[in-house]
Amino acid sequence: MDKLYIKDFEVFAYHGVFPEEKTLGQKFLISVTLSLDMQEAALTGDLTKSVHYGELCHALEIEFTKESYDLIETAGEKLATYVLEHYPMVDHVKIMIKKPWAPILKSMDTVAIEINRGWHVAFIGLGTNMGNREQNLSEAIAHIKSTSGIKIITQSSIIETEPWGYTDQDFFLNCVLKVKTTLPPHPLMTLLLEIEHGLKRERTIHWGPRTIDLDILFYDHLISDDPHVVLPHPRVQERAFVMASMAEIAPYFVHPLLNKRMNEIFENLQNN
Repeated sequence: MDKLYIKDFEVFAYHGVFPEEKTLGQKFLISVTLSLDMQEAALTGDLTKSVHYGELCHALEIEFTKESYDLIETAGEKLATYVLEHYPMVDHVKIMIKKPWAPILKSMDTVAIEINRGWHVAFIGLGTNMGNREQNLSEAIAHIKSTSGIKIITQSSIIETEPWGYTDQDFFLNCVLKVKTTLPPHPLMTLLLEIEHGLKRERTIHWGPRTIDLDILFYDHLISDDPHVVLPHPRVQERAFVMASMAEIAPYFVHPLLNKRMNEIFENLQNN
């Protein structure tokens, strides 16, 4: 991946835990590394296909100075979020903030923090079989769409399916979202559970009826045994309705454990 560097951009601001830092202010040095594809810009001379680093520096200074934070970690997080949300061609950003005048009463060159953030691709499965099923899906998708750090790339068709596991219940409406997100898997799963709770999801019967069910099916090609979010989602390859949606919107995505494409897994399920 191509990279664009801005090194030690000097900004005067009022960040710090001590009262003097918030009243007197101090110098900060900001360095930025952007990962993006710059080939089209290089071949065409079209600046809109890259990042205008002059405009970026001006925007970062405004973002860095509009509030006063106790920690430069917070300031770094805000800058990384700003870059990813305002420059869609950037895949990854590294922010380093140096604090050369840090009040530690010791001889030193500088204190610095480094924040690394980037976009990841995740697939989220949605299912509902209680109440107004169409409305449940719409509300859940709206919540996901409105969350900072998540952008919906595409949505599969909504399909009606028979219940799986516990069969004494109504039919489901299901679909899959392909999203890109800056959230790691654990906080992303926590967010989805909060959305479920907000839509009155109750977990009384395993695989039972629910107003909404939100699952992370895949996150990049990550394999994880975190009890909070096992990746890939267990048994996803056994569920034809999930594989039908995956084959529709990401037919060539490869299951990281089975090393098989989604359309291949779906075809095998149909044949068997």
